[in-house]
Amino acid sequence: MQEAKEVDVFLREFKLKMQIWDVLFLSRNKNIQTLAELEITPAYRIKVLETLINKDYAQGPLRDEMLNGADMWVFGKMIKGKEVYIKITLGKPNTSVICISFHTAEYPMSYPLKRDL
Repeated sequence: MQEAKEVDVFLREFKLKMQIWDVLFLSRNKNIQTLAELEITPAYRIKVLETLINKDYAQGPLRDEMLNGADMWVFGKMIKGKEVYIKITLGKPNTSVICISFHTAEYPMSYPLKRDL
């Protein structure tokens, strides 16, 4: 499946770049509120990004009109019983990757690469 391979390539690039350049988390109110509500530490939030897999993929690539950088990708993870919406991008060359969104999902998410058993 081409879509799964494309997601795998993005995640590999994202995780490698994150190891080299770190990650910039945007300080949006709903991102901060989710961290407090779910009692998530900054270190745990990084672990969540490191463990993303293609089955967590929800949407993308999406054109980045806000930061004028690399395409954005959306993933979701269950954390402490809550579905968390995660929007990430590779950012610009030679800079940190960016986590634009990391908050409780406002709507149910769908995962095209996740197969129900």
